[in-house]
Amino acid sequence: MRQVQIFTGSSHTELSALILDRLGQAAAPAIVKRSDNMEMGVELGVSVRNQDVFIIQSGSSTINDHLMELLIMINACKLASARRITAVIPYLPYSKQSKKKKARGSITAKLIANMLQVSGVDHIITLDLHSTQIQGFFGKPCDNLLAEPVIAQYIQSCLSGEYAEAEGVAAKGCVISKNAGGAKRVTSLADILKLDFALIHRESHFQASKKVMAGDEVMRLTLVGNVKDMVCFVVDDIINDIHTFLDTAEHLKQCKAKKVIIVATHGILSREALIEIDENEAVDGIAITNSYPMSDDLKTITTKLKIIDVSGVLAEAIRRTHNGESISYLFSHVV
Repeated sequence: MRQVQIFTGSSHTELSALILDRLGQAAAPAIVKRSDNMEMGVELGVSVRNQDVFIIQSGSSTINDHLMELLIMINACKLASARRITAVIPYLPYSKQSKKKKARGSITAKLIANMLQVSGVDHIITLDLHSTQIQGFFGKPCDNLLAEPVIAQYIQSCLSGEYAEAEGVAAKGCVISKNAGGAKRVTSLADILKLDFALIHRESHFQASKKVMAGDEVMRLTLVGNVKDMVCFVVDDIINDIHTFLDTAEHLKQCKAKKVIIVATHGILSREALIEIDENEAVDGIAITNSYPMSDDLKTITTKLKIIDVSGVLAEAIRRTHNGESISYLFSHVV
């Protein structure tokens, strides 16, 4: 069997360490250098000639620097005659920009795919793409892993543990989509858990204002489904702008929901966002995976925050890819 080298970028060292620990392998040595004008260079500390190479690098708050670091590292491995280069990108940068939102807009996710391909990548492993169509942007194989199994496990543990009605009696749960666009993701999760699901319908309208004659545009929320006395899990792939999550939680509480927990794969949360979540009485908890880096001081801002570990599925995907095994098992099982 050919040798394998696993390089780790600087964007998410905590997740990289967990993956390497599960694989029982040390990170391959590499030095990232920055010049005075912030140009970046990479020096590999080990030969990769005719070897299987994996590079772990997720999106982060300094997304452009870490993206360039990944591209340069891929190119360095390509020029060093690596047999196959796989980029492991838990959160793919710019994945929300997968279509034109305005007539003269850009499709940045396609641009990122082109950049990765030109740099020399042979295979991409990512997690919960915002749009599955992004897989078609790559001319090379792209495996989109799912966080659904570990999220389903987390929800089950909440219903039978922390929020259980009595010992051995699980609480009634409901999976919620905060808009119509997330309905497919929510119904899939509800089917796995055999739970009810509901969605929030959003409708803009104008309401007359006492101060201005023109009126103010407001958003009317309508719950489609029943959540009375249920533990509600508001599920999405990315949590960045939290205000839609917060108004969803408040509306669910008005509809007699027992508890409201926000669940997302990629937690792109700022300090202010976590403070707002902590201060909002409608939100009883928030759970995100560790696909996106978060500093230790941010994790301590609120006791409502829980981190779900996805290093197992990423490590197993690396192992199976290197050994030439199928990864379809990972789409429905927790590792």
